[in-house]
Amino acid sequence: MPNKIQQDRLWTKNFLSLCSANFLFYFAFYLLMPILPFYLMDVFHTDKGMVGLIISSYTIAVLAIRPFSGFLADTFARKPMYIIAYFLFTAFFVGYLLAGVLSVFLAFRVLQGFTFGAVSTSGNTLVIDITPSSRRGEALGYYGALNNLALAIGPMVSLFLKNTTNNYDTLFYAAIVSGIVGLFLASLIKAPPKIPQKHEAISLDRFILLKGIPAAISLMLITIPYGMTNTYIAMYAEKTGLVSNIGLFFLIMAVGLIFSRISSGKKVDQGQMTKVIQQGYIFVIGGLLFEILLHYSSPYHILFSYACLYLAAFFLGYGYGTLIPALNTLFINLAPNNRRATANSTYLTSWDMGIGCGILLGGYLSEWMSFPFMYAVGVLLSLIALFVYKGVVIAHFSKNRLR
Repeated sequence: MPNKIQQDRLWTKNFLSLCSANFLFYFAFYLLMPILPFYLMDVFHTDKGMVGLIISSYTIAVLAIRPFSGFLADTFARKPMYIIAYFLFTAFFVGYLLAGVLSVFLAFRVLQGFTFGAVSTSGNTLVIDITPSSRRGEALGYYGALNNLALAIGPMVSLFLKNTTNNYDTLFYAAIVSGIVGLFLASLIKAPPKIPQKHEAISLDRFILLKGIPAAISLMLITIPYGMTNTYIAMYAEKTGLVSNIGLFFLIMAVGLIFSRISSGKKVDQGQMTKVIQQGYIFVIGGLLFEILLHYSSPYHILFSYACLYLAAFFLGYGYGTLIPALNTLFINLAPNNRRATANSTYLTSWDMGIGCGILLGGYLSEWMSFPFMYAVGVLLSLIALFVYKGVVIAHFSKNRLR
């Protein structure tokens, strides 16, 4: 029994170092997320449509590198890839400071997108490598929960620094420091040795988990509203007259994310994966409805408006926090052990495609229609995602799962 307990131990030095490095990686990323639209409009005088295009270029770059990073992480040692990509990710924040024209800023944005894709793919796979299989869902839940803690603290710190210092450079310096500390913690990780694999011919399934495509479609659709919310909620709230405490939205969203990820990870390990994912879809749809209601509540009492805003935050946080780690485990369970990184790459590619489409689509919908219309489109896409999951994904997973 002691050996079994030791074998199933989750909170090792390796896991703590990786989680901490991952938190600081996403903290640096989320420091810029809510202020980039303001930065681009204030410094480069771009309109909202162009803002969406520039910000989504990051996601396009991530998408372009994901299949190759998954292939490389399955073929070579993962830690060196993680460290090199992490270093370059941090270095490109310096490039933002040096960018004097929009085209140069865009170039650094794309380059950093490449490194983001490599770090997140190799990092997600390292989690699986260094944790016991019996606690995989829980490990991914905690690992993801720290992403969400960064999602809460990063935008709050970002908006606080923007409002108090009125100096965008401070935010870039903070991101650089976060990246440097995270890189140091990443260097402490002791990854298991890479098991030699027999040479296999290059084929499509070395880059994309073909059995994961139905789940990938559903995941992409449900994450489009996530991209809309993270990027445009500050502008939407400001337009409705909620000019203070917007940072609290991200904190409440993260509370929901963290709470759900901790509880849902254990349920996934107990065999309730498909049920957990379905619950997540329903909560996301509820959160989007509160975001729409925010527009119609603004002519009335301001407390009602804040209630809608914060309920939306919690519902979205709980919903995404419930379904995301469970879907990650679903992808892993469809792949053989030597295709873990490819499974993660396909999962993350779907996530990135959804966020990128949400940023791009949200920029144009909010510019030419309205924010409520943008979130109504998000509700429609989420309902389609739920129908795809219930009608196709569950049966496909039951037929093709490997574990």
